[in-house]
Amino acid sequence: MHAGERGSGNLEMFGSLLRFYRERAGMTQEALGKYVGYSKSQVAMVERGERPPKGKLVEIADEVLGAQGALLAAGRKLKASRFPSWFEDYAELEARATSIYMYANHVIPGLLQTEAYARAIFVAQRPTLEEEEIEARLAARLDRQQVMERKPAPTVGFVLDEHTLRRPLGGQPALRQQLEHLLIVGKRRNIEIQVMPTDRQEHASLNGPMILLETDERRQLAYVEGPGGGYFVSEQPHLGDLFTQYGILRAQALNPDESAELIDKVARDL
Repeated sequence: MHAGERGSGNLEMFGSLLRFYRERAGMTQEALGKYVGYSKSQVAMVERGERPPKGKLVEIADEVLGAQGALLAAGRKLKASRFPSWFEDYAELEARATSIYMYANHVIPGLLQTEAYARAIFVAQRPTLEEEEIEARLAARLDRQQVMERKPAPTVGFVLDEHTLRRPLGGQPALRQQLEHLLIVGKRRNIEIQVMPTDRQEHASLNGPMILLETDERRQLAYVEGPGGGYFVSEQPHLGDLFTQYGILRAQALNPDESAELIDKVARDL
């Protein structure tokens, strides 16, 4: 049912290569960690592709493990990717999608985020991100938004739980700017923004957020994120269930005009 749970990104490739050379050298994760200033668990996370190599890990590991430049070459390729490895496959499909539908219940989705709001999200992340990683992810997130201006333009729809409009990430000025941005973006003909009010007695997607795509090959997919990454849903009946949930959710939410009125009211009340 689920494909691409952690993607086939550069972090996994580097981690596998690091593990290969470490094991070939007969060195434990703990021993390698002492050379590079990492704990055993941090080395393990790099090998699993769960965190990028920091500091001088690539250079030192290449030398002490006798990789003869292989880890250096793989490390250079890492810098070409600005997305978390598990998100790379989705981002590639999103950039070419003919339609994108998102339901969000925690924060306003990345495609709609202002720079200040997005930065606040990355700064709040735990474990904390390095400044250079925050800047790289921020640039990548803002670049993703170009998909909504692509020609031919994709059809894009959003359903936002009302409390995403009220969580003051980055402070009230940043939230007000973010809400004003929603009002501007929502006026585009290819984009619809709807709000799911908190006073609704029924809610079709209490099990969490989702993204539905129709690819450039007219293939339907769903993408679901969790704390540890994201995964695709591509097979029936699970795919159809998610599309059905989203359709009902749109009917339960405020229509785009009503949603704009609520967004405007929340912004003015800040």
